[in-house]
Amino acid sequence: EAGNDVYIRGGNLRVLAISVDRSNNENVEYVPVKAKAGYMAGYHDPELIASLPKYSLPNLPAQGTFRVFPLTGDSMLPVPENSDIITQYVADWTAVKPETPCIVILKGQQDFVFKLVTVREDGTILLRSLNPVYEPYTVGADEALEIWRFYAYTSREMPEARPEMATVLKAIKELEDYYGVLLFERL
Repeated sequence: EAGNDVYIRGGNLRVLAISVDRSNNENVEYVPVKAKAGYMAGYHDPELIASLPKYSLPNLPAQGTFRVFPLTGDSMLPVPENSDIITQYVADWTAVKPETPCIVILKGQQDFVFKLVTVREDGTILLRSLNPVYEPYTVGADEALEIWRFYAYTSREMPEARPEMATVLKAIKELEDYYGVLLFERL
């Protein structure tokens, strides 16, 4: 009703600048930390995109546009800070399933955000962190410039081994779930 549905579905014209290699295959651009502010201002500028580092990553789907963004902060732990988030461009935001991890480029921000994204029917977007210390918040669809769906990440950190207590607690939870189902079926 507010007119955001046209924007959410990709009905408004969005210019997505890309670069290609000599064989006319799309490059994967990397947006380094020092280029974040410039990307926010010129995400649609072909010259800015042309100046970004380019990569060819193996095992990416042939269809789609991919970009890599560095992760700063701890809002998406257990994904470690300083990981590189490999993402795929989303033209139709209604195709984003609720709670999908995405990089969201927001108007007026000096940074992009990596959050669990839920696009709502009322034309708003719920952004939630994996880290429960951070409260979820909502932005209007007109505040989002681009949404990039999480594809993979790379990190220079080894994941921590699961402590024994976490393993025991997981086993207890599985037993509770199993016996809870059996108890419910008998009633």
